[in-house]
Amino acid sequence: MGINLDKPNRWKADVAKSVDMYNEWFMKFAPVAFRTTRIQTTADVEATLHTTENMTNIRPVIMRQHPEILPTLRMSTCPPLAVDRLIGLASVSTNLVKSIELKKKLPPRMSSSDIDIGLSKIANIIKKMADPDIFVWLERKEVPHEAEIHRAATIVADRLCGAVANPIIRNAQEKRQLSAIKSWLEARGYNMLPGDNGTHFDEMPPGTFSFRMNVPVKLEGGVRGVNIPVDVIVMPKKSKKGDFPIFFEAKSAGDFTNTNKRRKEEAVKMTQLRSTYGKKVQFNLFLCGYFDSGYLGYEAAEGIDWVWEHRIDDLALFGI
Repeated sequence: MGINLDKPNRWKADVAKSVDMYNEWFMKFAPVAFRTTRIQTTADVEATLHTTENMTNIRPVIMRQHPEILPTLRMSTCPPLAVDRLIGLASVSTNLVKSIELKKKLPPRMSSSDIDIGLSKIANIIKKMADPDIFVWLERKEVPHEAEIHRAATIVADRLCGAVANPIIRNAQEKRQLSAIKSWLEARGYNMLPGDNGTHFDEMPPGTFSFRMNVPVKLEGGVRGVNIPVDVIVMPKKSKKGDFPIFFEAKSAGDFTNTNKRRKEEAVKMTQLRSTYGKKVQFNLFLCGYFDSGYLGYEAAEGIDWVWEHRIDDLALFGI
């Protein structure tokens, strides 16, 4: 018998309550999370302006020493440049730009001369397209005032944060969800295991839980193995030696469209877990936000159950 997956008569009411809960959280805390990130990002942009002498010294040697400044430089142009647009405009190696963007370092296997050529092309594009309405001092001889530098940094930081607004909100919501689960479990006498204590997921003592623990699974064919992260792993107090823990994924969503695009992710993870460990796997969701009947029906068909955050006490129905 399921907890929620086999009760479609309750889904509509739960969806409405979950949407209300998410929206209430968003209005109160999302602006705080965004502003906090923007403050740090503004400081990072100001550091980039200092490094480039306020956008007047964008040379390959500077970018070699500080490859982390590239995202800021992309957002400093008119219009701002996406990664692929910059690659096309500058006619540079995708590997060069992606390595800098994703790893904050130059590609180790690219020759020094090729790197310099690529960085020179990127620098030329940035200098040609630097936004004069933001960096108002570029068209005059005077040194910029501190207020002008801070204003420019704030604008570029807004652009950077706008490009990653959804991940910022999603990370803040996930942190809040895990905090809610932690409080609920600890109130019932459960102890959280340190993340680096070396305990294997299926060797956890009864009455313990852990966050973001890696679980090894075998891929199709059983030849190659990988680790997949699981948000919450709980070993119930009544567990006996050899019993399997209960898995939960914390999921939140601010609209219905993205949830239906991502609904296969959980099904793939469930398939990998069950193909490796069998039917004893209990893989469930902890939901808050915009999850409609289409999403819920898809997960239910895959044998995935869930707990709504607005009814967090349903966790107890799993024997926790």
